[in-house]
Amino acid sequence: MSVKERDPLTGHQTTGHEWNGITELNTRVPRAVWFFIIVTHIWALVYWVLMPAWPLVNTYTRGLLGIDQQEQVEERVAAADATRGIWADQIAALPLDKIRDDTLLMAHVERTAPALFGDNCAACHGSRAKGGPGYPSLVDDAWLWGGDDETILETLRVGINSPHPDTRYAEMLAFGRDGMLDRDQIRVVADYVQSLAGLDSGASPERLEEGAALFADNCSSCHGEDGAGMQDLGAPNLTDNYWIYGGSDEALFETIYGGRQGWMPAWENRLTGAQRKLLAIYITSLADGGPQ
Repeated sequence: MSVKERDPLTGHQTTGHEWNGITELNTRVPRAVWFFIIVTHIWALVYWVLMPAWPLVNTYTRGLLGIDQQEQVEERVAAADATRGIWADQIAALPLDKIRDDTLLMAHVERTAPALFGDNCAACHGSRAKGGPGYPSLVDDAWLWGGDDETILETLRVGINSPHPDTRYAEMLAFGRDGMLDRDQIRVVADYVQSLAGLDSGASPERLEEGAALFADNCSSCHGEDGAGMQDLGAPNLTDNYWIYGGSDEALFETIYGGRQGWMPAWENRLTGAQRKLLAIYITSLADGGPQ
């Protein structure tokens, strides 16, 4: 079929292609398509002239309008910092109870503290602050060093077993590894510790009595005679059934045999005083049943 031929029905020229009697027409591009193509090119040319567009060797074309988005972002960040500085200075200067009484300041705390916690604390304590193996929960009101405002602020400032010169220091001895207790004695003590927390270890009264004696000789100096812990030493309460490393037979044996030494970074040089106060208020709100 010749390209010059026209389709008798539509009057369009053909392309010369035919498949089983089906002829391909050489139809024109619709005018609407040409219109939008032309408008798009004109818009691109205008944009190139008015806005930053073309890269050069060491710079780029600035455009007639002189718009610089980097400068705009920097100006917005500076404005946000200035606005934040007003209420951040107030938070830095006030005690936590006064901040809690200030509705406007608490609005800033509620907007800012969750993100601050997520960026700095959630990696260990979890996004919902419920902790995990080796990382204490912050929502159960079982505190190693104390849950009052000043204690939490100090823990945030200096950390635990951190390089900070004022760090809180706590370590559980490795009673098995260092030969202070044999494996059978460790199992006996573990049964007694489970009984303190109200767990049924299945141990006989005689075994629990033996465990109590071993506990008094080896553990009570830190955990107390009743096992309720000592916050001055960071020694956990063993009677509340809240466990950092687990309360199973295996977990307790591993803890007693090999010891434990938790670690928390010191935030004094990484977060401002105002930011640490934001975190302290947020953490205490979690322990009081606040947003999680």
